[in-house]
Amino acid sequence: MAKIFNTQTKIGVLGGGQLGRMLHQSAINLNLDLRMMDPAANAPCASLIKRFTVGDLENYDDVYNFGRECDLLTIEIEKVNIEALKKLQSEGVKVFPQPEIIEIIQDKRVQKQFYQDNDIPTAPFVLTENLEELKQHKEKLPAVHKVGKGGYDGRGVQMIRSEADIEKGFDAPALLENLIPFKKELAVIVARNESGEIDAFPPVEMVFHPEHNLVEYLLSPAVISKEQKEKAIRVAKDVIEKLGMVGILAVEMFLTKDDEILVNEVAPRPHNSGHQSIEGNFTSQYDQHLRAILDLPLGNTDIKIASAMVNLLGEDGYTGEAQYEGMQEIMRINGVHVHLYGKATTKPFRKMGHITITDPNLESLRIKIHQVKEMIKVKA
Repeated sequence: MAKIFNTQTKIGVLGGGQLGRMLHQSAINLNLDLRMMDPAANAPCASLIKRFTVGDLENYDDVYNFGRECDLLTIEIEKVNIEALKKLQSEGVKVFPQPEIIEIIQDKRVQKQFYQDNDIPTAPFVLTENLEELKQHKEKLPAVHKVGKGGYDGRGVQMIRSEADIEKGFDAPALLENLIPFKKELAVIVARNESGEIDAFPPVEMVFHPEHNLVEYLLSPAVISKEQKEKAIRVAKDVIEKLGMVGILAVEMFLTKDDEILVNEVAPRPHNSGHQSIEGNFTSQYDQHLRAILDLPLGNTDIKIASAMVNLLGEDGYTGEAQYEGMQEIMRINGVHVHLYGKATTKPFRKMGHITITDPNLESLRIKIHQVKEMIKVKA
């Protein structure tokens, strides 16, 4: 007997930022009416969603009361109240990704231990409880110190190159990870539905801002060998399978100088490293996330056309009502697709949008990336 697809399923999303905004755009195509909760009354989704609730995502009562009105609950940010999600799950609300998996991922220390325990390749590390313990591991320097909980978008990560940098470390539970000499930073978006079907998008290559640890732009497909691509996809599929997760998982990786693939960290939701899939792939990461959590067949992840994604960050030195300089110029460039996130105010390095650039030729694509980066500025 054929499964029935019910467009009246009450789907709740914890978070109403730019990821929720793009997920909503995919949901419209399936005539799904998402409901969202976000702590900000002026969040990017607030004016778009009929059932928008202002609430604290880390507060038990707020999450529980929002979720009990839903058939299915998902997230666009990991900082959510796990106990409320577990209670909702026990009462019959489907929660994807599952609360126990979000709990693992919320704490980088637990996440890294999971990789080690499950033979998932990752950089060697030690756990530190405070700054005093960090001082006992001078022999591991240079290394990267990562706070266990609360780090986000580059915050909570500190390079400890020498003994002189130790005071920059975290006086809190953290992990000290070997500094890996890598050739490239890659990401693979992988999805798994409730029936256990798994599929992965081709790897993308990420280029980070030298100071702010945010993705500045990415290339799809990554410029790597066939063997490296297959290995990256194999590792990503292994991670989601061992987690048993339902939904979409962004797996960030290092390609080492010895051509090994090491998992850096993961995000159990649509991710910055999959934005270009809206224009560049046959199925977008947002379409795929909905397919996965609704137990629909997963979509074709193949690349339609080479693409790049440039993050649109607020310019340093500008805070206030956002103004976009250079929009006329970039929209004259063939293959440019602008996505603004609906944030009224800008501040330095705030994610205000992204620009996807498509071009069948990798060299002309790179030229367009640099043109766009030079032309477009978010000021106030």
